[in-house]
Amino acid sequence: MRVLGIDPGLTRCGVGIVDVTATRTATLVYVGVIQTPPDMALEQRLLAIATGIARALDEHEPTAVALERVFAQHNLRTVMGTAQASGVALHIAASRGLAVGLHTPSEVKAAITGYGAANKAQVGAMVARVLGLAEVPRPADAADALALAICHAWKGPAIVAAARGVLTPAQRAWQAAERTASRVSS
Repeated sequence: MRVLGIDPGLTRCGVGIVDVTATRTATLVYVGVIQTPPDMALEQRLLAIATGIARALDEHEPTAVALERVFAQHNLRTVMGTAQASGVALHIAASRGLAVGLHTPSEVKAAITGYGAANKAQVGAMVARVLGLAEVPRPADAADALALAICHAWKGPAIVAAARGVLTPAQRAWQAAERTASRVSS
């Protein structure tokens, strides 16, 4: 199973892709951070994030997307930017027929470290260990995106369905639309 993990944010949006086998062995495929300057117009920032996510989807063709669930913070401006970036990611995934798993930070931390209140350094260290990397991916947004992807893939039913070639309803609809489009263009 190939999973795209997205740690949404307007200034830094972490993007990580892993392959995970049925035995839960994870391998790094891609990791990066889409960055936008705070002084750029909001619509241009969202476009840059959408373009970066679309590029990763096109190049690496994941079968699922894992996205950090937006949660309330005291800083409304930060939570709004995170929610906007999340909306862009959800839209792109849905438009391509990919199922999206939403995961809370504590759920991801528990899956990766065994402790739901782990700190960023602990999560990064475990991501590096799980993927067999010599160093922790930097910045933390990159490691968080990989942790999201690993967490999603390690959820039992998703990996079993992928191993059996079972498609989600959204993936079936996407394939049907693709077949129709190719017949119309022929």
